Amino acid sequence: MTGALFEISFVLAAPFWLLMIFLPGRAVTARIAASPLTVLPVLAVYLAMALPVFPELWTAVSSPDIDTFRDLTALANGAGAVWAQVIAWDLLLGQWIFLESRRLGIPPLVTGPLLVLTILLSPFGLLLFLTLRAVRTRGARSGSGLPDRSGDVVAGR
Repeated sequence: MTGALFEISFVLAAPFWLLMIFLPGRAVTARIAASPLTVLPVLAVYLAMALPVFPELWTAVSSPDIDTFRDLTALANGAGAVWAQVIAWDLLLGQWIFLESRRLGIPPLVTGPLLVLTILLSPFGLLLFLTLRAVRTRGARSGSGLPDRSGDVVAGR
């Protein structure tokens, strides 16, 4: 059962990733990406795997050290729970990157591969996006105006 839950955690997130990568211009994609509720099914899988190993999980997070974490991930449900947590947070991160890219006017042909990198190696995807975002924001400030508090470029400042 744990193996199936492990695999289901990504299957539950995949449709949202597919929408953001392959249908970025659709209104439904933007609506879905704006909702944090997309992670609820993955979090349900997380709970199904985390609750049976809750004492070990609690020990690993309340007194973190490498050996305690290694003990948690040696348990099938422990590793599965950590995986489901990663899938949920990566999805939220991907949704933020998608929405922020749209706000900044970053083309989908750039955002799509960046989202794929975020699925596979989210810290690298995030670092690359933050770099791209800084360059894009700096360009907007030196161009027609400065971003206001919301990040929108306002001319004449």
